[in-house]
Amino acid sequence: MKKQVLNILTVLALGLAVVGCKKGTEANTSEAEAAATSESNSVKYVANITESTIEWKGFKPTGTHNGTINLDSGIFSVTDDVLQSGTFIIDMTSINTTDLEGDQKANLDAHLKGTVEGKEGDFFNVAKFPNAAFEITGTAVENGKTMISGNLALKGNKNNITFPATVTNTGDIMTITSDAFTIDRTKWSINYGSKSIFDNLGDKFINDEMELKISITAKKS
Repeated sequence: MKKQVLNILTVLALGLAVVGCKKGTEANTSEAEAAATSESNSVKYVANITESTIEWKGFKPTGTHNGTINLDSGIFSVTDDVLQSGTFIIDMTSINTTDLEGDQKANLDAHLKGTVEGKEGDFFNVAKFPNAAFEITGTAVENGKTMISGNLALKGNKNNITFPATVTNTGDIMTITSDAFTIDRTKWSINYGSKSIFDNLGDKFINDEMELKISITAKKS
């Protein structure tokens, strides 16, 4: 009986671990493409940076860390209520860990930003690359979602990604809310702790997949 109870508890623990580490859908990634252009009759929207955010999550064998990054600016064009083009600037100096406190939070924030001497290039090196950018290259509607494709420029590298989002328009306000999706950070030369780059890391690696969830609120200009 005791053995059965232990087996059940083991299964439950494994199930909870899987749920806790569940990742978003992987974004399709390819070479950078030409940015989309707006039409003469398109309507411009400007992002409200205080009401917009980018959530991130990193994964490793022992758990996860998560946080936010602020949007610095954003403007996009809409034609006949269809998202057409746009450019968004991301403030990489605003990287913020939200699952830790005190010294642990400060240490991880500093490591991610690259403000620790000798570890500047481990992650985002914000002194050299203070901003990232996303420019829309195309959109398409699939299964009720808007599939947004665009060039993500990060840490001196640019790749095209495609992810699903919900786009809503209420009066002069438009919101773009992506599903959670993952990107392979090594495609942007963020290689620290990657077992696909470095050998002999054992279980002290960080997953290549980095999860993002984007929420943008914008007003007609």
